[in-house]
Amino acid sequence: MKRYPVIFLMMLVVLLWAIAACQPNLSNSGGGDIIVASKDFTEQDVLGELLAQQIENKAGLKIDRKPRLGGSYVCHQAIVNGKIDAYVEYTGTAATVSKLFENQPIPSEPKALFQQLKDGYAQKFNLTVMPGLGFENTFAIIIRGDDAKRDDIQTLSQAAQFTPQWRGGFGYEFSERQDGLAGLSKTYNFQFAKPPQIMDLGLIYRALIQKQVDLVAGNSTDGQIARLGLVVLQDDKRYFPPYEAVPIVREATLQKYPKLRTALEELSGLVTAAEMQRMNYEVEGEFRDVKQVVKEFLVSKQ
Repeated sequence: MKRYPVIFLMMLVVLLWAIAACQPNLSNSGGGDIIVASKDFTEQDVLGELLAQQIENKAGLKIDRKPRLGGSYVCHQAIVNGKIDAYVEYTGTAATVSKLFENQPIPSEPKALFQQLKDGYAQKFNLTVMPGLGFENTFAIIIRGDDAKRDDIQTLSQAAQFTPQWRGGFGYEFSERQDGLAGLSKTYNFQFAKPPQIMDLGLIYRALIQKQVDLVAGNSTDGQIARLGLVVLQDDKRYFPPYEAVPIVREATLQKYPKLRTALEELSGLVTAAEMQRMNYEVEGEFRDVKQVVKEFLVSKQ
């Protein structure tokens, strides 16, 4: 009977080893000077590589890349805990994950939000919010180009009168989150005749083109928008907060490598929304290598 505790102990050891093996590898095992991470979608693949190549080229540092580390909360906790050194976040999302605005509304003016985030991240987390890359990736409410042209629809307020005849298509997150569908519908008085269709984000544009739905929520820099001739409606009541793309960097890392700050500051204002859309499509639609797409972009800016 004494053999059972031994067997149990061996099983416990194996289980703990398996759990450890499944955890994300955040150690600096590659021997690089700093760790650059990205979140888990195509645009972040591009932006993580943009930071990495810029730092390698301009600061001469070796980078350990951690692509697709996880969502916003995962990356935020990783950098706060010193597991990574830098990643790109969006100001509106940073305001949410940092909980800096729990008891007050998130500023709707981009410069005001950026400054408050910069001050708050420095004081609370010892992190530096670098100047924006030059574009914003906000939630985008999108309709077919033909519909926009025929009915002269440019804004969300103008679209409201058509929603009783339209069907909406939204991802699960947008339909559930506080700053998503419920608030949008209340702000603009959207009144759909049928309950909106909840679908995978990878299917929303196909459903829109095939006229299964008439209005969807995507991201403003999605590569499919321009290619399919779709129209992003103007958020004329400024329901969504600003979502400017900004590098977040550990202050200790900036202090350790003085050239790093200068290298990242050179990215300020470098990327337009149209350029981000194009790079997203090249990677996602044309299946091009992320490193090559970013390299060509940086060369074009020299």
